Amino acid sequence: MATHAEKWPAGTPCWVELTVKDLDRSQQFYRAVLGWEFDDAGEAYGHYTNALLGGRRVAGISPPSDDMDWPSMWTTYLATDDIDETEDAAIGAGAKPVIEPMEVGEFGRVALWVDPSGVAFGAWEADAHTGYEVHHEPGAVAWIDLVTADLEESKAFYGNVFRYTYEDTPMGDMAYAVFTPPGTGVPAGGMGPQSPGDRLPPRWTVTFEVDDVDAAMARVVEAGGRADDEPFEFEYGRLVSVKGPDGEDFSLITPAPVSDD
Repeated sequence: MATHAEKWPAGTPCWVELTVKDLDRSQQFYRAVLGWEFDDAGEAYGHYTNALLGGRRVAGISPPSDDMDWPSMWTTYLATDDIDETEDAAIGAGAKPVIEPMEVGEFGRVALWVDPSGVAFGAWEADAHTGYEVHHEPGAVAWIDLVTADLEESKAFYGNVFRYTYEDTPMGDMAYAVFTPPGTGVPAGGMGPQSPGDRLPPRWTVTFEVDDVDAAMARVVEAGGRADDEPFEFEYGRLVSVKGPDGEDFSLITPAPVSDD
């Protein structure tokens, strides 16, 4: 069990959120695939829904908004201690604002931008809502990646805004870097270039942990999603990329066993 009830360190991915076309359909899908339960925040918050795993927040699902045309995609939010400073840093480094810093009741403050390479991302200054409360267990976020058209440009941008340090860890012939937020000493995610043949635009992507990738992939298809690729083994486990009912892409991983050595 990996419960995290406190505020996340600045720069750490702390929340993932999906805007959907049919809230009931998406809830049924993710309940079947990842075992989530759901808590509707009510009419005052546009029926924003927190996905729960064993009563702990794991992700957000939002119904369509009348005043914002946002694609069905998983959006990553990075923790910040001061969202106004993050706004200044992001705009100064070339980001374009989508949602300027705003209060979300007692829960915290949020903002959303598009980075210089065209990738949407958000920041969250936590108050009562600290972000996801569970990670690195089946049904929860296991890892966050930035798929970018220009790795060096992205490293420079997020390094300027969130003060990341990087460790280059190539995956075979493909460049890849893990990033570590300041003061944590623990890698929080990774960045890599688009692979040849990737038909999707640059984006932040989320990988959820499951007990059995092949069984989870079968549940994706049975519940109305798509699995166009086969699972594959790599040094960190068994991984597959899939799509949800609105075409949103995400990945599933069964981590490799931890060595006792």
